[in-house]
Amino acid sequence: MIKILLVIILALIISSNLSAQPTQTIRGTVIDIASNTPLPYVNVVLLNTNIGTLTDSMGNFSLKNVCVGRYDLEVSMIGYEAFVLKEVQVSSGKEVFLNISMKEKSISLSEVTAKPEVNKEQPINRMASVSAKMLSVEEAKRYAGGFDDPARLVSSFAGVSSNVSNNAIVVRGNSPQSFQWKMEGIEIPSPNHFADLAVFGGGGLTALSSQLLANSDFFSGAMPAEYNNSLSGVFDIFMRNGNNQKPEHTFQLGLLGTDIASEGPFKKSGRSSYLFNYRYSTLALAAPLLPENAGGITYQDFSFKLNFPTRKAGTFSVWGIGLIDGSGGKAKTDTAEWKYNTDKETLIVKQYMGATGISHKLNFNNKQYVKSTFAATINGIDLSTKRINNNSLSLPKNKINNRNFNFVLSSFVNTKFNTKHINKTGFVVTGMMYDIQLENSLPIGSPLQTIVSERGFSTLLSAFSNQTVNFSENIILNIGVNGQVFTLNKHYTIEPRAGIKYQFATTQSLSLAYGLHSRLERINYYYIKNSMLGNGFINEKLDFTKSHHLVLGYNISFTEFTHLKVETYYQYLFNVPVIADSSFSIINQQNDWFFNGKLQNNGTGRNYGLDITFEKYLSHGYYYMLTSSVFNSQYKGGDHILRNTRYNRNFTFNFLIGKEWQIGINKQNVLSLNARFSYQGGDHYSPIDTEASKAKQDAIFDETRAFSKQFSPAFISNFTASYKINKKKSAHEIALKIINLTNYKEFIGFQYNFQTQRVDEQRETLILPNLSYKIDF
Repeated sequence: MIKILLVIILALIISSNLSAQPTQTIRGTVIDIASNTPLPYVNVVLLNTNIGTLTDSMGNFSLKNVCVGRYDLEVSMIGYEAFVLKEVQVSSGKEVFLNISMKEKSISLSEVTAKPEVNKEQPINRMASVSAKMLSVEEAKRYAGGFDDPARLVSSFAGVSSNVSNNAIVVRGNSPQSFQWKMEGIEIPSPNHFADLAVFGGGGLTALSSQLLANSDFFSGAMPAEYNNSLSGVFDIFMRNGNNQKPEHTFQLGLLGTDIASEGPFKKSGRSSYLFNYRYSTLALAAPLLPENAGGITYQDFSFKLNFPTRKAGTFSVWGIGLIDGSGGKAKTDTAEWKYNTDKETLIVKQYMGATGISHKLNFNNKQYVKSTFAATINGIDLSTKRINNNSLSLPKNKINNRNFNFVLSSFVNTKFNTKHINKTGFVVTGMMYDIQLENSLPIGSPLQTIVSERGFSTLLSAFSNQTVNFSENIILNIGVNGQVFTLNKHYTIEPRAGIKYQFATTQSLSLAYGLHSRLERINYYYIKNSMLGNGFINEKLDFTKSHHLVLGYNISFTEFTHLKVETYYQYLFNVPVIADSSFSIINQQNDWFFNGKLQNNGTGRNYGLDITFEKYLSHGYYYMLTSSVFNSQYKGGDHILRNTRYNRNFTFNFLIGKEWQIGINKQNVLSLNARFSYQGGDHYSPIDTEASKAKQDAIFDETRAFSKQFSPAFISNFTASYKINKKKSAHEIALKIINLTNYKEFIGFQYNFQTQRVDEQRETLILPNLSYKIDF
């Protein structure tokens, strides 16, 4: 495959300068941001060109024969705030489609003259006052270290720390399992390949391809009232619609596998469209650079969206995502090679995840619309581990056979009472059906013991209402409430949310927000049985884990292209499940599937810190972003002693930079270089109890000094180089993407070494390269 890629690359470079200047079409829709109604007769202009048009009666526009390159696009209309989309990239392979939302002015035109708003500074959800950032599709394809993975992309944001070997999202010192993924407004299981193996809440790569992504919001605290069942943050992801005027396709071949995407109309002159992406990957070609047994890993995923606008019944869409994974490792048969327990073990893992839904959006009038979704999700894991004993017998060590099905009904009504008052009110009903089987052998060699064996159905009910009130052009108040009820044990929570933004100067603003947030624990914890700790389900009465969020933010735009954002925050967690008279807290739970302790909701925690983002948007062919986070994350377990959490890294610094050059006879081709440099503190860990470890020949920790030690800081660099060749009816791209270019050895875990009779700190150098060729046509 490498030879094939090199031949393709050489042929394209030779022919790249022979092409005439190609052109493309920019299309889009302009709507009112509050009511979602189409806006007719909006001026749409490509700045510094003579190309422009007006939207039609349905808010649609089309700009034809646009030469490939980057453009600033301005939309304006009397009574609305003018809006500028910066650096829109036009390539020859696919049409550009833009969804643009405009905000109606709340005072008359004669009272104020404002310059156009730049699109980079605001999240899509305008009911967020703080701690929200839009991840654009263009950024998702450009940032180094992203690897076509949104989870890795957001790890460059302030307040987020990350790893090389997994994409777990650690927000402001919180556990990754307290984070929520949403798709098309519905909470979905972790959409990651190899999810929850190395760490609960993380995986290797997401199944979300940038081929299908629309602009999406990332929240890191004090979320609006519509968001429930999350303690730390939310990634609110949306899929774009396919091209409804002509078919377009993408094919990508790389060291890590193959991608195929296609979109287009169901019929000519129709308004409906389809969009899908399929990816099959194997790590066999990259095996020499990966840890042992990684070359046998395979994974595949499929995602799609079908869009059906109607004339009077609103718009229907059908969407979905699914993945299948296979991984594991074989035991070494030569006893002389047995250094660690994992050398004796055969592990077989099969995983799958899926989500699909039907959404319907209907505008009642130009002031109100309703959106409803019915969805079903599934995630499952089949895992078995066998260990060879000293008599060469292979004995079961543990077994997982889990199935989780969710059925979700969500609906909300959005009402624009006037230019100063907007309300969004809705509900979510989540029916949880599960079939859980967890078995473990303790001590190793004894028969498997059942920890959880349960089939059941429970329901999480949630309702919310959120108001946005514009007191003036300078003061915006967001206030709301969310309520949740868990029918399994009848626990409920009422959660107020409030935020205010004060634009005290043209380029400066202050924001303050508060929110009470909560989250259920993993469903298997509620059904643990342990006869030594009690009868029946020992954790059935677990309450929601809760946290207060308080965030103060400051924003300033120094120029049209440079922006500074500073946020300081305090988060207080309570009702945290802990074990009585122990340092254990669910906050630090990493990947122990076979936990069987008795929990009680009297633990606490606190996270506080400062996040800074300084960004220079792409202009004149280059961009950069510097993010820094200084924070402290602590907890109290069942022994009520204040300690560091596992994820208390204390600091994280990121620097992203990129440059692109327009080259070729007609400057139609693009050479792009992007890099990311990260420096962050290490996780905290508990010291090893040496004598106990020798006695049990396993890694035993001194829990009286839990998380009192910290690993050394990590310096990690990522690099991306790409060359895009724009031909008349197609675009070709050759790319090289490398994660961990500087060979950082990441901590994997502690294991007892039988040969040296001591516990080793295991580290691995994971360099993940991908040389790929992509064609859009």
